[in-house]
Amino acid sequence: MFEPRVELAAPDAASLWFIFAGDSLIVRDRPDGSCEPLSGDLALPIPDAPIPLGVLDGRLAYAATIESKPPLAPGLSATSLRALHARMDASAFDAASLGAQLAYFAHNYRFCARCAAALAPAAQSRARVCTRCKHEWYPRVSPCAIVLVRDGDRVLMTRQPRYPAGMYGLVAGFVEASESVERCAEREALEECGITVKNLRYFGSQPWSFPHQLMLGFVADYAGGELVVDTSELEEARWFSRDAMPSLPPSVSIARKMIDAFVADELG
Repeated sequence: MFEPRVELAAPDAASLWFIFAGDSLIVRDRPDGSCEPLSGDLALPIPDAPIPLGVLDGRLAYAATIESKPPLAPGLSATSLRALHARMDASAFDAASLGAQLAYFAHNYRFCARCAAALAPAAQSRARVCTRCKHEWYPRVSPCAIVLVRDGDRVLMTRQPRYPAGMYGLVAGFVEASESVERCAEREALEECGITVKNLRYFGSQPWSFPHQLMLGFVADYAGGELVVDTSELEEARWFSRDAMPSLPPSVSIARKMIDAFVADELG
């Protein structure tokens, strides 16, 4: 179980560490192919500015960044967080996801955008406070709408060039200034695929730490229009029947949860 906390006691020998080198998390590999965060003897220099995450299975958990990936001792590896969801315990992955967002924030938000003075960690919050003007800056969260568009027993799926071969996902995009999430879902379906939707309803949400999104999922019914793919964003968009699905996003994603619910005919 992972319990997020803003403040923790000083790290001790039993503490758990989520150490990021660039986009990679350094983990301890297990013989069965799974992995776990570092603990005890890090086999790495102890970071000067640990970021408190919370308590994971009764142990204090911290995140930190190092400038470059060091030579790693046997049994350690550095892997992208995206690749670890299937290898890491769900509670540990939750802690790693929070660590990734906070490490990104600490590394990329070091100076005040109002007066250019240095930022420092704030007491009793996740903010960073300006050492001169005292303005507080909070970790960025970017809301995104993701929508499963269905038409009877078929579902609209999209493919981005960066996806693994054969994999398709769902229509999705960032919420723009002064736009509701519902309007974003409708706009993205029209912009990406040239179709209109109706009967939009909320499915659920998911934090997505790549690097700081909040995915808000919706289900909608196809209303009209011919597929016209925006090739500046997508490689392809196609309708797939419930019994002939392509390769799907990883099970950890809200996209997969929505697709699985559609295939199981659980969306109502």
